[in-house]
Amino acid sequence: MTALAAPDTGKMIDAGGVETYYHDVGPRDGAPVLLLHGSGPGVSGWANWRLNMDALAAAGNRVLAPDLVGFGATERPADIYYSLAIWSDQVFAFMDAHGIARTALVGNSLGGRISLEMAGRHPDRIERMVLMGAPGPGMTITPALKAVREYEPSEENMRQLLLDCFAVDPTIITDDLVRNRYQASIANGSHETYVEMFSDKHGANALGISEDQVRAIATRTLLVHGREDKVIPVEIALNMVRLLPDADLAVFARCGHWTQIERSGDFNNLVGHFLGAKE
Repeated sequence: MTALAAPDTGKMIDAGGVETYYHDVGPRDGAPVLLLHGSGPGVSGWANWRLNMDALAAAGNRVLAPDLVGFGATERPADIYYSLAIWSDQVFAFMDAHGIARTALVGNSLGGRISLEMAGRHPDRIERMVLMGAPGPGMTITPALKAVREYEPSEENMRQLLLDCFAVDPTIITDDLVRNRYQASIANGSHETYVEMFSDKHGANALGISEDQVRAIATRTLLVHGREDKVIPVEIALNMVRLLPDADLAVFARCGHWTQIERSGDFNNLVGHFLGAKE
């Protein structure tokens, strides 16, 4: 299994005025695929996608996994207003900085909601998208999501959060994983930013989307959801697949909110095929 600690192989690039940290794997002339991580404490592009980047790149894709502003090793501007618009603007600027006119998106949780926002704003720039555990119409604050937002840093709290909210299989919640996620959750002002981000001062809580907005998104879409997801219930995905004009849904049994980690092999095969499939 890929090492848990992020290797020192990432790069920095200016994305609309935000110094953005990212990983870049696969051939430069491959079809671009952007991986957008979720919003849990200690999250980053590497934490979310360490088991997927090489596999998706092996299929000939150029795989880029940025840290969204406020997360990971990307800078945290003091005057930024965290919101869907800010994150979407950052990702579009990240594409521009790399000369990418059109891309596929793979979005986990918050990353899935950002993907929907981007496809709604500039559908010409989104080739297709994969949404995993993404918020959608009818979403409410579940007890698990509430626990994620109210996390207070300690190794024990991180262990309990990962066990209770993210995974079905407790064996994947190793001491190394807990230690790495805890350390990431307190590094470089991460926790202070996290608390502020989801406070009433910012728009990061405004992740709702209407049924009409979803119906208007024509981008070819694959929904992937864990049947036992406690953070975003599978019923949200069942509703989304009825609303999106061109979408398929895969539900993974014995799987929680981390489809790309808990069922990484199945996820890589499914998503790799979807990204490479001809229209």
